[in-house]
Amino acid sequence: MTTRRPAGSPPPTTRRLTTAQALVAFLTRQYTERDGRRRRLIGATWGIFGHGNVAGVGQALLESAQEMPYLQGRNEQAMVHAAVGHARQSRRLAAHAVTTSIGPGATNLVTGAALATINHLPVLLLPGDTFATRPADPVLQQLEVPYAGDVSVNDCLRPVSRWFDRITRPEALVPAALQAMRVLTDPAMTGAVTLALPQDVQTEAYDWPEDFFAERVWRVPRPRPDAEATARAAAALREARRPLLVAGGGVHHSEAEDALRAFAEATGVPVASTQAGKGSLPYDHPCDIGGIGHTGTATADDLARTADLVIGVGTRWSDFTTASSTLFQDGHVRFVNINVTGFDAHKMSGLSLVADARAALKELTAAVGGHRVDAAYAAEYGRAKAAWEQRVTAAFTAPDPALPPTQSQVLGALDSLVTGDDILVNAAGSLPGDLHRLWRARSADQYHVEYGYSCMGYEIPAAIGVAMAAPGRPVWALVGDGTYLMNPTEIVTAVQEGVPVKMVILQNHGYASIGGLSESVGSERYGTAYRHRAADGTFTGAPLPVDLAANAASLGMRVIRARTVRDLREALAEARAADVPTCVYVETETADTVSGPPGAQAWWDVPVAETATRPAAVKAREEYDRQAAARRRHL
Repeated sequence: MTTRRPAGSPPPTTRRLTTAQALVAFLTRQYTERDGRRRRLIGATWGIFGHGNVAGVGQALLESAQEMPYLQGRNEQAMVHAAVGHARQSRRLAAHAVTTSIGPGATNLVTGAALATINHLPVLLLPGDTFATRPADPVLQQLEVPYAGDVSVNDCLRPVSRWFDRITRPEALVPAALQAMRVLTDPAMTGAVTLALPQDVQTEAYDWPEDFFAERVWRVPRPRPDAEATARAAAALREARRPLLVAGGGVHHSEAEDALRAFAEATGVPVASTQAGKGSLPYDHPCDIGGIGHTGTATADDLARTADLVIGVGTRWSDFTTASSTLFQDGHVRFVNINVTGFDAHKMSGLSLVADARAALKELTAAVGGHRVDAAYAAEYGRAKAAWEQRVTAAFTAPDPALPPTQSQVLGALDSLVTGDDILVNAAGSLPGDLHRLWRARSADQYHVEYGYSCMGYEIPAAIGVAMAAPGRPVWALVGDGTYLMNPTEIVTAVQEGVPVKMVILQNHGYASIGGLSESVGSERYGTAYRHRAADGTFTGAPLPVDLAANAASLGMRVIRARTVRDLREALAEARAADVPTCVYVETETADTVSGPPGAQAWWDVPVAETATRPAAVKAREEYDRQAAARRRHL
């Protein structure tokens, strides 16, 4: 981090401002720099005002409207999602702040904060807090804790924040703000950062040192790997017969796609991708074998089962990626982990290269010294890749365009329309599985699926944040009916801000994804369909008469209804060309079925009742025990 004050300037002076005014002024002068490119760190502040922030941060934003844009949200959780979408699209080099009132406004941040921290994406949270001076105790929305006087609801944010501080005196803001910027720009530490702001301290004036407002540039480093570890990794690769590389989100965060391509082309090592890493290579690259794990392709999962060396780049090895520790079955398999975070680099008992993904891939490519995988192995995965592409084409193809589409046919219609400019945003339901297995990513940032927290309600606000970071590019929020009902309110924000997001609502009248899981674990889809309740407690009859298209239209969005595949193709093209927020509404399958073809290629551990009276659960437990027996700890 560097600060800039002109040489020969007079001794530091002070500036009298409130704490909130000082914080906003400070934030407008923070920048990141990587590879010689400088960007504003906090480009805007989202906010919903209440008695905990309206007279402090709200007044400060009003005075600084030219320097710090204000974005009005409708739901505090959604504001964090929008900020996270913007940060991911900005490769973590730019972020947004989010301010709320005390009480429910603050606690509504928790889910968004958890999502940001799990995904290692920066967001600055500025919740109001109760009075530091306690002139009235308790105040409206204050949580009283009998055993401690210094606890507020904002303490809920501690476990989901990478850095947390409560600013109980104006002068405490100086070290706290600097620490907050340090964490936001640290590639190994970044996530949600919380500065809790008591409402009285926000409005208290203080003589701030002028240097606090000096321009600061936070340089984002590219740490290089240890030379000995790199040499050992290169030796392991030269010895391997069936190596496999797994690209995680760290490839995108590091902008390491070109380095990965160069490594793959130099070595011939096949590249599979996690949900966060999909698009690290374009789908038509000869070395790209698609998604890996429970939602992966048959090509990637079959290769993973026989791999004798697995190179993980920027992945935290979640259970979906490892198929709950059942995927990597070779008796002598070894792991090499390239990760900027030591915590993740040491997983799977792998050889750790704690380093920036781009830097490490470049050095590993050089260290390998021209070694390539056996031609027979390359031909094997090439044939498997081609066979899988045929399955994708079959899933995308609608034999009769006059019929309603399946979910995979909706993706096929979109696939035939988009270019590398388009960006797809999704997070939850059955869509992430279909997208990971089927979607043909054409560019490094086209595939934006949040699967670290898989948070329903992420899609619409995140798409707004993405569109703000990528103006002029078509941004699609792919939304199931369950997700839509969780969080549609930011449609109003898109309309207000004139952000032309494109939304596709897939209506199947229930929680189709969890319904399929429920069936597989013996719970018989109980409670997963949107239907009337019968006397025996089951849900029967016709779907509920809920019109999500009319709801989206009532919030100000332009809506196009599509009943057939032919209608859908025309509607998607019209939405893509629109310069206003536009929704395509399509009814697919009911909650009684899931868009099956092709199904899961690997297991996922969801424990099944060990004792049960219903035959479905008994049968599911037998299958569970069979699959669980294949679990393996890599030690």
